[in-house]
Amino acid sequence: MESARTIFLASLIVVCFGMLWGFYWLPLRQIDGLGLTGPWGTVAIMVVAVVLLLPWGWRGRHALRGSHPMAIASLVLGGCSLLLYSLGLLYGRVGIIVILFYLTPIWSTLIGRYLFGWPITGARVAALLAGVVGLLLMLGAEGGMPVPRGLGEWLGLASGFFWAVASIGIKVKATAGPAESTFLFAVGALLGGLILAPILAPLPDLSALPAPGAVVGWVIFTGVLWWALSIVGLLWATTKLEPARVGILMISEVLVSVASAALIAGEVLSPAELMGGTLVLVAGVLEFLPARRTRLR
Repeated sequence: MESARTIFLASLIVVCFGMLWGFYWLPLRQIDGLGLTGPWGTVAIMVVAVVLLLPWGWRGRHALRGSHPMAIASLVLGGCSLLLYSLGLLYGRVGIIVILFYLTPIWSTLIGRYLFGWPITGARVAALLAGVVGLLLMLGAEGGMPVPRGLGEWLGLASGFFWAVASIGIKVKATAGPAESTFLFAVGALLGGLILAPILAPLPDLSALPAPGAVVGWVIFTGVLWWALSIVGLLWATTKLEPARVGILMISEVLVSVASAALIAGEVLSPAELMGGTLVLVAGVLEFLPARRTRLR
């Protein structure tokens, strides 16, 4: 049983780092605007994160070596999903990408039911319905077919799906600590970036960067703050809190993302998109509610 002080500290960490991730799109686009374009900026960030976390990965190598293969694969896949999320923020509208990522309850409910045979509670059925309706409203807001429009939205949708797969594997099999787990996250993101970057964009001419010092500064700042400190903190906090509390507190990321993109980048969501996004958030809250005794077989 965690003490009230530990629960408060973990909750504060989740809210603060959730809000921090609401601004994650800003350094990504700043790096892109300074000449390290497309996925190459994210690859550079991942290099910083891997190098920074390498000592903890080495120290926890025995724990990682003793982990179940599914746990290792899930942590690497989790990093890949966050890489896709990063690229989605570059190629799409921030608010839409973040909400598409938070469709995780749909995927986790379906995967848990049909791959693991987990029972579906009434709350999860409601979450599934709310998420599907919200998705259709967001993607069909412009009057067309309710399908992702453009690379960014496809990446955002894929990132949420792969995160759902990874999170189930982590929940079922992971035993490593937060620091070494974050190291594997960063390794997975780096590997995914090295695969996708040459496909999506040519390598920029590094000698022609107008402000290389600024690029290096932004890359190091983002790798340290978002990918090292915040993920380690969030992984620690999730071990101290109930999933319901974590899921609800992380909604702070969505709210800050939508508001900051509207105020700074002028990316305002339409009424239909806002309504759809609200339903997705409702789905997230329903997903993380404590399970009731009534279950649908």
